[in-house]
Amino acid sequence: IKNNEPDLKCLEKQSKAKFNIMPKISIVIPMYNTQENFLDELLDSILGQTYSNFELCLADGSPKENQIIKKKLEKINDTRIVYKFLNKNDGISGNTNAAIEIATGDYIAFCDHDDVLSKNALYEVVKAINENENVDFIYSDEDILVDGIRKNPHFKPDFSPDLLRSYNYICHLCVVKRELLNKVGMLNKEYDGAQDYDFVLRATEQAKNIIHIPKILYHWRAHELSTAGDSSSKNYVFEAAKKAI
Repeated sequence: IKNNEPDLKCLEKQSKAKFNIMPKISIVIPMYNTQENFLDELLDSILGQTYSNFELCLADGSPKENQIIKKKLEKINDTRIVYKFLNKNDGISGNTNAAIEIATGDYIAFCDHDDVLSKNALYEVVKAINENENVDFIYSDEDILVDGIRKNPHFKPDFSPDLLRSYNYICHLCVVKRELLNKVGMLNKEYDGAQDYDFVLRATEQAKNIIHIPKILYHWRAHELSTAGDSSSKNYVFEAAKKAI
């Protein structure tokens, strides 16, 4: 981390950078009984991004609207944050699709409600868009966040269809161009548990230019309810993944 990630001076420089292409990135997040402390960290990481042309689309499928979270978002009062209480839980795919439906960006970035983005995540994505013609699918490296400590860095290869047919090595951070998403369709609830795997398989099959950013831009939180901590805690994930392949 010390040798490879941007310091405060570098982050400040990034925040002043001007690109030829400045797309709007829509970060879509499905919520369900979201823990407030996790949401606080997520919001801090997103609102602290060095690239500012983004919107945060929150679709909440919780059984009851959390008034503390609602007041928190009202207090932040940032027009880039769009929150929608769904009045029903349509599962991880349905709730994510609801977030996509309120998104207006040129690119869609997928994020979980209990994870954290590196502060340079969107900057690196937009940099890749400017440096690569016709790029419509972007992914980065990631690591695991355990009790505030970053562990298990996952340094991924450039696009490898053979590896992808073995498991979803792409995972996070995943960003797709709106046109590609419109072409392949949204998440399919038949694959809940591996809905992201099914989507990645479909999207990479149709993508014009797939770019891997060899930097850790996403911190996947591991806790008692997370597959990041123990994939065996959700055995249906494996069955859904086999079905997707």
